[in-house]
Amino acid sequence: MDALEALRSRLLAEIAAADTPVALDQVRVQALGRKGEITGLMKDLGGLDAEARKTAGQALNRLKDEIAAAIDAAQSHLGEAALERRLASERIDVTLPVAYDGAGRIHPISQTIDELTAIFGAMGFHVEEGPHIEGDFYNFEALNIPADHPARQEHDTFYLADKPDGTRKVLRTHTSPVQIRTMLRDKDKLAQGQPIRIICPGRTFRFDHDATHSPMFHQVEGLVIDEKTHMGHLKGCLTEFLRAFFDIDDLPLRFRPSYFPFVKPGAEVDIGCLRSGGELKLGNYGEWLEILGCGMVHPKVLANCGIDPTRYQGFAFGMGIERIAMLKYGIPDLRTFYESDLRWLRHYGFLPLERPSLTGGLSR
Repeated sequence: MDALEALRSRLLAEIAAADTPVALDQVRVQALGRKGEITGLMKDLGGLDAEARKTAGQALNRLKDEIAAAIDAAQSHLGEAALERRLASERIDVTLPVAYDGAGRIHPISQTIDELTAIFGAMGFHVEEGPHIEGDFYNFEALNIPADHPARQEHDTFYLADKPDGTRKVLRTHTSPVQIRTMLRDKDKLAQGQPIRIICPGRTFRFDHDATHSPMFHQVEGLVIDEKTHMGHLKGCLTEFLRAFFDIDDLPLRFRPSYFPFVKPGAEVDIGCLRSGGELKLGNYGEWLEILGCGMVHPKVLANCGIDPTRYQGFAFGMGIERIAMLKYGIPDLRTFYESDLRWLRHYGFLPLERPSLTGGLSR
């Protein structure tokens, strides 16, 4: 037994001294392998009488279990120590600037949507989205667009095949259906004092294609509905947005009366500019450029959405995202947005992971 105790003490000391998985495995093989010391002692049990074999066998089994448990504990400890060293050596400081290899770029459309979302988000708006394929009610009827309106004609709108009941779906011609869906969904919240304040960026589709028009393009529309909003709020909202977006503090705006079937009164908004030498420069130069349409939501539109127009009112506006991107970033041809030319994207694109914000800057 003294020999077993000496063997136990020596093996435990070797296990404790093993500082690598390789060294620990050598101790395991030396003690418990096919030719290990404990294995050899167990093979010798056959030469003992029954009583001695029983006593010696129990002692060897206890020693075997203890050494195996000590080896497992040492392996776990070595694994944890290795992990700690790895974590210490591979630690990343997330406060450092992003290491960028220069391979990719954010498309100007995505960048512009992020910029306008940052601005309107600071004003209390939130983003709503909707389907690209719409029904007649959401795209036309609820918006007070009559059956003889040019927007409903085949030459201007993409219709899908007729359904068995004679109705047709349409590729939405504006993002206004999102406003209708939101008002129908949230009309009960108005009675609880919660205003509707949304923007709706997204793809739209019209039958047109040239240097300034595309059969698929992007719009952003805004909507505010409550009991007190008036035309002055609309003017202030758009003034702040356009001056922040174009980063021109004194950018002049002009609101001209105009007709849209879904607003009353309606207006088109012009911004100050200068046309000279084939170039366009934005600012207070005495000339004007039309940029978007807006107005107070028509009472019929509110009624179509189940909202009492004698109690609630609000404003809406809409603009082309490509259009404002072209003006801000000097992009001359709308068609280049969709040509998938990497050279164009490297020139007009934006670095990834640098999200625009009012505090950090919209355009990096």
